[in-house]
Amino acid sequence: MNFIINREELLTPLQQIVSVIEKRQTMPILLNVLLVIEDNRLILTGTDLEIQIVAKIEIGTATSGAITVPARKFLDICRLLPSGAEIKFEQEDDKVKILSNRSRFSLSCLPADNYPEFAETDFEHQFFINAGKFKRALEKTTFCMANQDVRYYLNGLLLHISNSKLKLVASDGHRLSIYEDQLDQATGYEARIILPRKGVLELSRLLDDPDAELRVEFSGNNIRIFIKNLVFSAKLVDSKYPDFSKVFQQTFFNQIHIQKQSLKEALTRVAILSNEKFKGVTLDIVPDSLRISTHNPEHDEAEEELFIEYMGEPLSIAFNAQYLLDAVSNLDSELAVLTIASNASTCFIDEPNDTSYKFIVMPMRL
Repeated sequence: MNFIINREELLTPLQQIVSVIEKRQTMPILLNVLLVIEDNRLILTGTDLEIQIVAKIEIGTATSGAITVPARKFLDICRLLPSGAEIKFEQEDDKVKILSNRSRFSLSCLPADNYPEFAETDFEHQFFINAGKFKRALEKTTFCMANQDVRYYLNGLLLHISNSKLKLVASDGHRLSIYEDQLDQATGYEARIILPRKGVLELSRLLDDPDAELRVEFSGNNIRIFIKNLVFSAKLVDSKYPDFSKVFQQTFFNQIHIQKQSLKEALTRVAILSNEKFKGVTLDIVPDSLRISTHNPEHDEAEEELFIEYMGEPLSIAFNAQYLLDAVSNLDSELAVLTIASNASTCFIDEPNDTSYKFIVMPMRL
């Protein structure tokens, strides 16, 4: 197996692939990237057996073959070579030589035959979506995913396709974000799948070209996404997402309209003196005025007062300041709309003229 390639052609796909490879593996070969040359194409593969990324690069003359090389060492060598450098790759038994100008490297490798196959079932459904649209949907929701929760279905993202409607939902049990959009083409089916947390974060990083067209294929167990010269695959979370529709079926206080930037700045300042563990702040709401206050075990106190548009009965409710900040930061409008349930069980945060994005946060007891 021999080939010559320009550093820039190899570096970006190699970085994307190495990001899915865990530094600690039970199988040493999973620390390697699989290199295959066939039909004058270099195919790079990296996996942790839950997620896989395959990159295909067109190259000139090459000798076909397959080998696995230590992923991070290979990446560091390519990264530290000069820009525009030409890299010559030569395989000799269980070693590869990497040559570039006056640089010489020799890496110990493992045979490609031992590289594990990524198990995939037949893909029953597919749809097409613009990469920029999909990345926006991910950005609006992923920050709400749980991390290592025992309710493992929360450690992921719900993807719901209903004919031409796309809905993404994420929750950690204390807050929930919902983003809805339209697909350009009707799919003719309805399906719900849960993407794993790591897969969602890796996928978001791969969507760097907003104009790219994605082909998404999935079954009950796997998802596969074609992104230009990359193929991203992941095993899905085998569970049902809880029914959150009941949160909409309740009575609410009147809406509260508030300047987004003023609310962000006030919350950020008040949160400085909140309890470091719980980040709790109290909202005291009366017509035309919102008071945000907090205190901590060291008896420090902070308070801010803001003008709001609200006509209704006075109410007092406490929240995690960071949850409110995350939600408000994801709004595109200048105004934020807060709608609190009449039993003070939930608060909706959204935009006045756009119903595609909703954030729901549960209150705290202080």
